[in-house]
Amino acid sequence: MFQVDLKRRARAAGIHLLISALIAAFAAALVFGLWFPGIYRRVAGGQDLFVLVTVVDLILGPLLTFAVFNIKKGWPHLRRDLAVIGVIQVAALAYGLHTVYIARPVAMIFEVDRFRVISALDVYTPELPLAPTGYQRIPLSGPWLLGARPPQLEEKTDALMKGLEGVDVGQRPRFWQPYEQSRSAALSRSRPVAALVKKYPAQASTIEHAVATAGVNIADARFLPLAARGDWVVLLDSNGDVRGYAPLDGFF
Repeated sequence: MFQVDLKRRARAAGIHLLISALIAAFAAALVFGLWFPGIYRRVAGGQDLFVLVTVVDLILGPLLTFAVFNIKKGWPHLRRDLAVIGVIQVAALAYGLHTVYIARPVAMIFEVDRFRVISALDVYTPELPLAPTGYQRIPLSGPWLLGARPPQLEEKTDALMKGLEGVDVGQRPRFWQPYEQSRSAALSRSRPVAALVKKYPAQASTIEHAVATAGVNIADARFLPLAARGDWVVLLDSNGDVRGYAPLDGFF
């Protein structure tokens, strides 16, 4: 009898796991299709956040179902227990997805001598109405490639004070501009990939592979450090266009 009960519990938990996996697959399509597209799942930490959220959710629900599933309780009681588990699981998933949502990258911005990934939480939203036309909102379907213009003379004091508060110009929409207007500055501050190979000779093959994947001649390839989750550099071509990324610390 005990063995039969274990089989029923395992079957119920298995069904719950299957349903949870289907929901997780839908959530993955949302997260990696819209919020953390392409390389941003790694650069902006979306992959780690999603795994943390879904693994907890995938384990929590089925384990609770296995623990409470007992037909001796009667179906009314059992349905109530399963409904409570469902509510707990949905609430946990909703909270987790909200955390992922506000951590999603909304822009990669060139600032002075580096690129920086800006999350939705980083944006100084009171200044959104002051952003250039087309950028007066926070995007939902992947980050913009932007530049941060230098503060004008009358803006420097305000920029300094906000910087002391932890709000840099890249977080302030009033300083945003299309990357095309920052491309020449980014190119002038970039360094040849040869400097990266010299700094990390043991990673030469990784660098060469990243440059080849980016479709750039290694003699023409340049890089700038990327302030993001983990160590990354942005690869540029000879025109200053962003072509790829490599997982190395470019701040040297």
